[in-house]
Amino acid sequence: MNFPHFIEVTAATLFAIAVIHTFSTKFFEHLAHTRPSHAGLWHLLGEVEGVFGVWAAILLVFISVTIGVKEAVDYLDSRNFTEPAFVFVIMVVAASRPILRAAEIVMGGIARLLPMRRSTAYFFVLLSIGPLLGSFITEPAAMTLTAIMLRDHFLSRGITERMKYAIIGTLFVNVSVGGALTPYAAPPILMVAATWNWDFMHVFSAFGVRSMAIVFVNAAAVTWLIRKQLSTSDESAEFRSDEGPMPLGVIAIHLLFLAGVVYFNHHMAVFLGLFLFFLGYTQAYKRYQRPLILREGLMVGFFLAGLVALGGMQRWWLQPVLSGLDGTVLFLGATALTAITDNAALTYLGSLVQGITDEFKYALVAGAITGGGLTVIANAPNPAGYSILRARFNEDSISALGLFLAAVPPTIVAIAAFWGDRFIRALF
Repeated sequence: MNFPHFIEVTAATLFAIAVIHTFSTKFFEHLAHTRPSHAGLWHLLGEVEGVFGVWAAILLVFISVTIGVKEAVDYLDSRNFTEPAFVFVIMVVAASRPILRAAEIVMGGIARLLPMRRSTAYFFVLLSIGPLLGSFITEPAAMTLTAIMLRDHFLSRGITERMKYAIIGTLFVNVSVGGALTPYAAPPILMVAATWNWDFMHVFSAFGVRSMAIVFVNAAAVTWLIRKQLSTSDESAEFRSDEGPMPLGVIAIHLLFLAGVVYFNHHMAVFLGLFLFFLGYTQAYKRYQRPLILREGLMVGFFLAGLVALGGMQRWWLQPVLSGLDGTVLFLGATALTAITDNAALTYLGSLVQGITDEFKYALVAGAITGGGLTVIANAPNPAGYSILRARFNEDSISALGLFLAAVPPTIVAIAAFWGDRFIRALF
């Protein structure tokens, strides 16, 4: 849709305010604890999952008042909300008790093969194998599973606040990078794979090996940093469920639901239909369930839907910026822009630029993947991880600045892996 320029400028202004708001939520949560007389208002402003939804609503009201309600509704109808709906569904399904039990069995089995203390091995496996699963079960599902297991097995064990930020920063970067082994899992690759005819072999050869190296290096680094804080009081706690036995048949049926949702992730009517069947099944076999994370999933979906609505009007300035960059500048620019936009939207806009080279394509996608862990808005799965882990941080809130600073070291590792050889060639 073509809107008057003042509408586009207003949308860009509201987008900038929303980005600033995401960096301010920790401040509002602090006010909620120190000024209880208006705690409800401060908690509302401190809900990072609601930020973009609120500012998108303000944009729609502005469009309705200035040029008409029909135009606002038509614009909303023109947006594709499949991804927010998918992230909501995959979060709820992946966080179900049978799926988590299956993941614990797999992760625990891999951890037992490593020649190190069990708790240390399990932590390393969660931060490495967990994100790499995103290349096969999609990044939102990998984020949900890994974040819940980190929350339940480690972040509740007296880990210092500083180390919690190191963990979440590494998790976000590793999930963004870990989905880059295949062409259908990482949102920034998924948006361009069909347009640029990228198949599995191309994606794996261009990004896969480097991605695995990044994930393992980052996981090893944070494991070494936190080694003294990992609990040793019960070495088998990571592998044991205290919620009773779980029949293999129930696990298998849940895995089939998960596989169906992942396979039909582009078809909203299908995966929503599967989700309704899933809800019915969980009610029928309630004794094998824990409460579903419906609220958390809905809030994350609301966040992403707001990002879709607000982000849809940023093309007028973002696409010219991308088309004016090349090589190293494009790679670093895409890494930086990803932190304040969404990496899938960034690569999609880049794919619309005509006559681009293979070097442009690699630099754009590599930069979008590299910067995907810097902020909560940089990658679609990040709000899921934020929603799951926030209760383990002081005042039930994660500082956007703290997350950014914690994500810088693992992001530098990604920069070195994806672009280090080009830096060396440029120097010599």
